[in-house]
Amino acid sequence: MRYLRSFGRFWWDFVFGDDWRLAAGVIAGLAVTKFLVDRDVPAWWALPLAAVAALAVSLRRAAN
Repeated sequence: MRYLRSFGRFWWDFVFGDDWRLAAGVIAGLAVTKFLVDRDVPAWWALPLAAVAALAVSLRRAAN
């Protein structure tokens, strides 16, 4: 059981790390991309745009 808890904590720290908002932005970008792809819209641009936007928000919060 300790192995599973350690494994889960590793992935939590790896994905969410220092700023959970950055991870949430990327997850939201994945959801938007899936939504667009399901409607046959070319969505190659959605995830990079979401990642850049999430990074910009994260950097602005860190600078303040």
